[in-house]
Amino acid sequence: MINVVFPVLNEELRLEKGIQTVVPFLSEHWMGNFQITIVDNGSTDKTEQLCQQLCKKYNEIKYLKIEEKGVGVAFRYAVEQNECEIIGYTDIDLSTELEAFVQMKKAFEEDQNLEIVNASRFNKKSTLVGRTKLRNFISYSLIFILKKMFGMKASDAICGFKFFRKECIEELMKKSSDEKGWFLLIEILLRAERDNRKILELPITWIYDENTKVKIIKTVKSYMKQMIKLKRAFRREANE
Repeated sequence: MINVVFPVLNEELRLEKGIQTVVPFLSEHWMGNFQITIVDNGSTDKTEQLCQQLCKKYNEIKYLKIEEKGVGVAFRYAVEQNECEIIGYTDIDLSTELEAFVQMKKAFEEDQNLEIVNASRFNKKSTLVGRTKLRNFISYSLIFILKKMFGMKASDAICGFKFFRKECIEELMKKSSDEKGWFLLIEILLRAERDNRKILELPITWIYDENTKVKIIKTVKSYMKQMIKLKRAFRREANE
């Protein structure tokens, strides 16, 4: 059984459309053997009311409300509550085309040793639709730095579509920092590579959402601080 986690914050404009798109798709391909967990961390709009309505409409939806903000906080909480064999997250705007779910499912079923499926926008077989040159430049620059600082093998650590076997993500979470934002998911991937976890890089079709809430400058500054912090942590761990 798979648990698809949607971390949300003030998503009243995109939530209903996203859920009503993904539920029929997963029902078709997973034959009811799935759960959707919406983790609402600090919404002040109508997100909670919409989630309550969606829970009544779809038995597969589980709604969790926490007050602390941050995608990292939301995903960690979902992992702590999880009972499914496979768990992962994606964005409610569904920028990653739904076909990625089919490929991810097939990969886990065909290889019982596979522990992580990491989607990549920058794999040679991936397709980017509508993304600006500025955002591409920033993403490529961050990935370049990650490769230089950590020897990262993945072509993309930032894409919002990652899925894990239950025991794998639980073990990685225990090792990871208390970072609250997106960088926690990058840290988890870097730790997985250091631990020689079996990871599949999944090429995807990725469609840029013009209504994205990501604040570029703030995000880049935060990532740079977290990279330096994580580099120091890895050095300490290597000496222990």
